[in-house]
Amino acid sequence: MKLHKAGFEHARALIREGKVKTAETDWSEKQPDTDKDNRFIENHGLEAWGQWHIGIRTDEDEDNKGHYAFPVGDLTRVHRSGVIAAKQRAAQNGYDDIAKAADELLELIDKRRDDQ
Repeated sequence: MKLHKAGFEHARALIREGKVKTAETDWSEKQPDTDKDNRFIENHGLEAWGQWHIGIRTDEDEDNKGHYAFPVGDLTRVHRSGVIAAKQRAAQNGYDDIAKAADELLELIDKRRDDQ
């Protein structure tokens, strides 16, 4: 597992644009919407779908959805709760680069929220 730099940069850009959901929700209970994900992939490609993730499974084939890990958004906005969940799971599993990246995203979200 390693940091998906393109996903991290995509999330950072969305946060700067204000495309963030800051309301506290339980991201861990959010169920994946496979149909929505598959439609997004059909319309935009797997690489674009992967940009909503800040982790890459290095043991998974690049043309497989399983290649991407640690989602932080819903294909329209970054979710603060998703970033928190990614940070916690990455830290628990020793993925320090992903945990650090999630922490940076969280700081950016909170700074933006404090500035408003």
